[in-house]
Amino acid sequence: MPRGRGKTGAAQRREQIKQLTSRAGLVDVEQLAETFDVTPSTIRRDLAQLTADGELARTYGGAIATSAAGQEPSLGQRTTMAVAQKEQIARLASTFVQEGETLILDAGTTTGSLARRLRARSGLTVITNGMTTLAELSDDEHVHVIGLGGDLRNISQGFVGPLAELALTRLTADRAFLGADSLDARLGICEASPVQTRLKELMMDHADHVYVLADSSKLGRAPFDAWAPIEQPWTLITDAGATEEQLAPFRARGDVTVLVAGGRG
Repeated sequence: MPRGRGKTGAAQRREQIKQLTSRAGLVDVEQLAETFDVTPSTIRRDLAQLTADGELARTYGGAIATSAAGQEPSLGQRTTMAVAQKEQIARLASTFVQEGETLILDAGTTTGSLARRLRARSGLTVITNGMTTLAELSDDEHVHVIGLGGDLRNISQGFVGPLAELALTRLTADRAFLGADSLDARLGICEASPVQTRLKELMMDHADHVYVLADSSKLGRAPFDAWAPIEQPWTLITDAGATEEQLAPFRARGDVTVLVAGGRG
């Protein structure tokens, strides 16, 4: 790989960063700066551009190739991705929760952040298939937690399958907060497996209000082939990194309320 400041152009360097990330999974800003003999700020600009192009997702101190060869990031990898953005999204999402409501919280790290903000909220019932939410609320005496059970997907730490679906058919909720591997204005929520999208469809069917929590790196991408269409009015909550180009298809639908955490609405 080329070394020496100025010998590798930005386009070539970014292509090589993509290749490195595809092989290694995770890359670190400081290591990349040393490899290419450029400043960390240069690498951060490269990663920002690759993220905007949908090639990578930012993590704390680096990036991950979430779309490489259709690979699904593990929950451990997801916990390092877009941390600040997820916290902003969870903070905004929590403002819609009213005392005494019943909620459905999907599996995932952003919904796990939301669950943490619901601790000690009086009179709430939380229905979830996610281990992150169960871990956040398991010792909270103020929140009534209903676990859906079923088959555990180890990579995402979420329960899916016929048993989870059967449990959900017996329940209803005021609000459902869903995560997504990616989100398309026309096709809906994209996930790695049809068992995930089937459960998400049921979650939407059994809630009065639907919210999709998706950071800007997930908008307009299609890394997998399983989709959950969204056929009722719903709310997208994303972060200020979302561009107008990314948001325009959602705004144009007419049945989507677009909210940007920490920025424009």
